[in-house]
Amino acid sequence: MQHKNCGLHDASSYSQPCSSVASEPTSQHGFWRRDFLLFGLSSSLLSLFPSSGSFAEGDLKMASLVDEINAYSYLYPIELPSKKFLFKWVESRKPERYSSAAPLSPDARLRIVSERVDIIDNLIISVTIGPPNSRFIKSKDKSTWTTKDVADSVLSDKAALRVTSSQRMSESSVLDTHSSEIDGVPYWYYEYLVRKSPTKTAQESNIFRHYVSSTAERDGYLYTLNASTLNKQWSTMGPVLEKTVASFRLLPPTEEYVPPYKDPWRFW
Repeated sequence: MQHKNCGLHDASSYSQPCSSVASEPTSQHGFWRRDFLLFGLSSSLLSLFPSSGSFAEGDLKMASLVDEINAYSYLYPIELPSKKFLFKWVESRKPERYSSAAPLSPDARLRIVSERVDIIDNLIISVTIGPPNSRFIKSKDKSTWTTKDVADSVLSDKAALRVTSSQRMSESSVLDTHSSEIDGVPYWYYEYLVRKSPTKTAQESNIFRHYVSSTAERDGYLYTLNASTLNKQWSTMGPVLEKTVASFRLLPPTEEYVPPYKDPWRFW
């Protein structure tokens, strides 16, 4: 396993390498226990940022992560100097190949290949890889794909329970979609809410996580960066997470790259 130190960069400098790491697979159940725990913790952000959009443009410091195993990169926030605020990230899942990554649904189509969390401030950034769902994406011609179709394809496979695709989609509500082309690669962006069950310390009947995601396709698989927080924190953290999602890029493969179709059912 190889590590490189992360540097601090402006949000526009998305291509600076940071780290390339691999690890053994982590328990899927641990992911959901962590997810529920996030809902029960009070966020320091709400007291730190009482008003919407309260950080100055350019004030946010970000670091870059490069996953050479899966050939992508993104920026993540680390500091707001004007607020004397440091994000408290923990790398809960170090980048690993698709074949050994933890599945997000019983059919193991969609798998989470990396993740970092800030438990104190209720933030999650993760990357998933999975094949398109033929119910929504019927053509191999990417020029015919709509962002809504891509979002439905990803969300239909994103669940921990043995339910149908339509039931999984009913847990989510897509708020906005758009797309762009960067260096000849289409990226589909979508924003959505996911309803979660209340916990012992968060008893509200309607608890939502607010997500923003970016998806790109390579080798017949969808690569998706997801960034989320509690819906009540979106007014303060939404602009920060949107910068992370906007920085997501597929990179030219190196010799470390392992395509998802290589040993797709291997779990070691």
